[in-house]
Amino acid sequence: MSTLNLLLLLAGALVVTALALYALLLWRRVWAQRRNLAQAESQRRERLAGDLQILAGSLLDGQLPLIEGAIRIKVLLDNYNTALSQNTRCQVFHLLFDATAQVPTHANWKALDQTERRQHEKHFNELELQHKAAVRTAARWLLDEGLKQPSH
Repeated sequence: MSTLNLLLLLAGALVVTALALYALLLWRRVWAQRRNLAQAESQRRERLAGDLQILAGSLLDGQLPLIEGAIRIKVLLDNYNTALSQNTRCQVFHLLFDATAQVPTHANWKALDQTERRQHEKHFNELELQHKAAVRTAARWLLDEGLKQPSH
């Protein structure tokens, strides 16, 4: 084998080795990023589970208005675990969310005149009377069983 061929072979081997090391470096970055994303997702899920426990407990203790609690629980459940949110035991949260979706919030609520506010409040009271037991049952189930199930 000539010296030129040997040098070319050596240069080729060095290029391949350098590219392999660079590919390994890039893969290590991908693996680290995946690990970080999985950790962030796990922390997000733990935070949501904790928030759901607080909301459900506050709702059961009467520290949170029933309609407001049901709406907040529904939104967090959707972000925490779609399958759990769609569980038949949690449908009352969806029902109350849908029943109040047209009600203005924040600044728009404050902009309503007294008559419109009273109409909405009357509707809230009717919904609360109609669904109070189901909401409490669903909140209790979430605390006792729903949030303790593996959630992926």
